[in-house]
Amino acid sequence: MNKYLPYQVSGFNALILIGIGAYGYFQSQTPSPTAFIPVVFGVLLLAMNSGIKSENKIIAHIAVTATLLILIGLLMPLKSALGKSDVGAIIRVSLMLLTTILALVSFIQSFIKARKERES
Repeated sequence: MNKYLPYQVSGFNALILIGIGAYGYFQSQTPSPTAFIPVVFGVLLLAMNSGIKSENKIIAHIAVTATLLILIGLLMPLKSALGKSDVGAIIRVSLMLLTTILALVSFIQSFIKARKERES
């Protein structure tokens, strides 16, 4: 099945959000405070990681909701980067989107697995 556990994928996603979000802010000639939104979400996801690892259902559901919000929130910056043909921004936002999608898929797979185990 899945080689990586949800807390591992979510932790990796959190680190990518923090690192790339901060890099995007500090490398910009006209930095916007909104560039810190992925950083904030990354810090929150990292803070929830031990709860995800210990399979705390409430924390896991909060984390998956936050991850979904990040996914939705990254669509506008991608659209903006594409409109400006800003290759650096396109790569940064696409990488954050990719890890966020992977985290969501990992969460969904673990929820399905847990449900099947409960039912059997």
